[in-house]
Amino acid sequence: MFSKSIRKDHYGYLFIAPFFLIFFIFGLYPIIYSLYLSFTDWDGFGQPVLVGLQNYQRIIGDFFFYKSLFNTLVIWGVSVIPQLTISLILAVILHEKFVKGKSLFRAVFFFPNIVTAASLGLLVGLIFSWQTGSFNQFLMSLGIISDPINWADKPNFMRGLVSSILFWQYFGYSMIIYIAGLQGISKDILEAAEIDGASKVKVFFNITLPLLSPIILFQVVTSIIGGMQIFDQPYTLTDGSGNPDNATLTSVMYLYDTAFTRYQYGYGSAIAFGLFIVIVIFSIISFTTMNLKTKQGKA
Repeated sequence: MFSKSIRKDHYGYLFIAPFFLIFFIFGLYPIIYSLYLSFTDWDGFGQPVLVGLQNYQRIIGDFFFYKSLFNTLVIWGVSVIPQLTISLILAVILHEKFVKGKSLFRAVFFFPNIVTAASLGLLVGLIFSWQTGSFNQFLMSLGIISDPINWADKPNFMRGLVSSILFWQYFGYSMIIYIAGLQGISKDILEAAEIDGASKVKVFFNITLPLLSPIILFQVVTSIIGGMQIFDQPYTLTDGSGNPDNATLTSVMYLYDTAFTRYQYGYGSAIAFGLFIVIVIFSIISFTTMNLKTKQGKA
């Protein structure tokens, strides 16, 4: 009876309904509710009190918000530039026909992406531990240092360490994306250029790279979105403190500390949407820059 009352061309809606139901409950509703909380003062108990734009006005004068945003941008920039560059070089090399064992190299380079971010943070934290870390022991065995160095007290070093973790974890993933893009380029175009006498370098810069511009744009935008949400690596590396001198305090760590440690859910929600606006701005800048370069290249 039920099946007869439903047209056959409507069966598709039944199959996609579970996805949308889960999305609305666990995705869209939390986002809308967080937006509502960003205009309130709420500690998790009782009823939220509407405060208007006070939370957003507080962000404008919040030193720690700008500090965390600066740290996030520095860590992201130091990790993503070599990540996207080296992964592109490796992708081009592994795409060549003469390279043997390409599948093995791809698997080895992609392996770090399988390891969880929290595990990497804990592992690197143990390696660079002041008293028992293997890195200090290695330097002392070579006679480079005589006493253990407390690396956790060096702000720039800790930022660089977090960037190194991010680079090592994600460069293999970027390489696989580039390889997929290279495989989508017609071989006829490349062979025609080589027949006309173009060198490998000229083919890469004048043909391969422009045709890869959509892939590069995808990599840049997704790295911005992911990079601005850095949390696991610095949190586990510093036990959530962000020290020294809050050098590894990222925006999401500050959001977490505000909402779930100090129970300022309203202000934490405002920080989340402030971070969302920053991500949108940087994404628009990336889109605009890449489109301008593409138009200039075509001209």
